[in-house]
Amino acid sequence: MPVKHIRNAYEAALTMTAVLLSYSLALWLEDAAALHTDVLVLAVALTLTLARTQRTADTRGRLTACVLLPALAGAATLLGHLIADHYALGAAVFTLAISLPIWIRRFGPAATKAGTLMTLPLVALLVVPGPALPPRAQSALLSWGWSAVIGLLACGCVWLVQMSADRLGRWQPDPEPHRPRRASRLRPVPSTRMAWQMAAAVAAAFTLGRLLFDHHWPWMVLTVYVVASGNRGRDDVIRKGVERLVGACAGTLLATAVGAAGITGRTSVVLIFAVLAVALWLRPLNYAYWAAGMTTALSLLLGYFGQDAQDLLPTRLAAIAVGAVLAVASACCVLPVPRRRTPAPSPA
Repeated sequence: MPVKHIRNAYEAALTMTAVLLSYSLALWLEDAAALHTDVLVLAVALTLTLARTQRTADTRGRLTACVLLPALAGAATLLGHLIADHYALGAAVFTLAISLPIWIRRFGPAATKAGTLMTLPLVALLVVPGPALPPRAQSALLSWGWSAVIGLLACGCVWLVQMSADRLGRWQPDPEPHRPRRASRLRPVPSTRMAWQMAAAVAAAFTLGRLLFDHHWPWMVLTVYVVASGNRGRDDVIRKGVERLVGACAGTLLATAVGAAGITGRTSVVLIFAVLAVALWLRPLNYAYWAAGMTTALSLLLGYFGQDAQDLLPTRLAAIAVGAVLAVASACCVLPVPRRRTPAPSPA
C-alpha cells in the first residue's frame, strides 16, 4: 500500500477517535441531563468538521476555537429556532451568516481562520435532523447553552486526540503552506465576488428548497455550500458539483442495499461510523468518496430516527442535483472569478 494511503488512514483514524470520544461523552451527557438524541448528532457533526480545520493549528488557534466555537454553536441553535418559527427571516440571517466568512478573507489569514470557525456550526445546523426527531423532541430542542457545551466538548476532544498523536505518533501534520498575498486587480475583489455568489446560491436554495422539498430543504442548502465554498473558479465549481452528484448516487445504491438487509438500531450506528471512517480515508483521493459516504451515513441516520430512508433517497438526489446546479449557475453568472486570479481557498 502506498505511503500516502497509510498516512490518509492514520489521519482518518485520528479524526474518528475524536469523533467517537465526543460521541461517548455526549451520550453520557444526554442521559445525565435528560437531553434529546439530536445532541449526539451535533457532537459528531462539530467534531468531524473541526478535526479537519484544526489539524495544523497552534495552541493560540486551538484556544481561539475553544472560545469561539461554543458561542457560535449556541448562536446557530438560536438561528435554527428562528428558521423553524419564521422561515423567511431565518433564511435571510443564515444567508448573511454563511456569506460573511467568505467576505472577511480580505483581512488576512487570521480572519480566514475565524471565518472557518463561523461556518462549522452553520454546517452542523444543516446536518442535525430536526424533522427526523419524534414530535415531542421537536418542541424541546436544546437551548443555546447546551449547544455551547457540546461545542466546547468537541473542541476538547479534537485537541486531546490531535495533541496526543503529535506527541506520541509517528507522523506530524503537514505544515500549512504560506502563500504571499498579492493585491487583486479585480473590482470587486475575489472574496467579495465569492461572498455574493454564495449569498445568491444559498438564498435561491432556501426559496426553491422549501417550495420543492418542503422540510427537506437542508439537503439543497448543504449542497450549495459544499459545491460553492472555496471554489477556484467556474471549472472548479462544476467539477465539485459533478463529484458530489456522482458520490451521492453511489451512496444511494449502498444505502438502499443496507436498508434492504434490514439493518437497524445500534448496528446501524456502528455502520454509520464505519462508513464515515472509510469516507475520511478516501476523501483526499477524490471528493466523490466523501459525498458517497455522507449520503450513506445520513440515509442510515434517517432510518435510525424512524424515517423510510429508501423512499427519501430519490428526494435527496433531486435536492442534491438542484443544489449543485444553483451553485454552478451562481459561480458562472454572479460576478464570476477568473481562475488565474482567484486566491487560495480557505480550509473550510
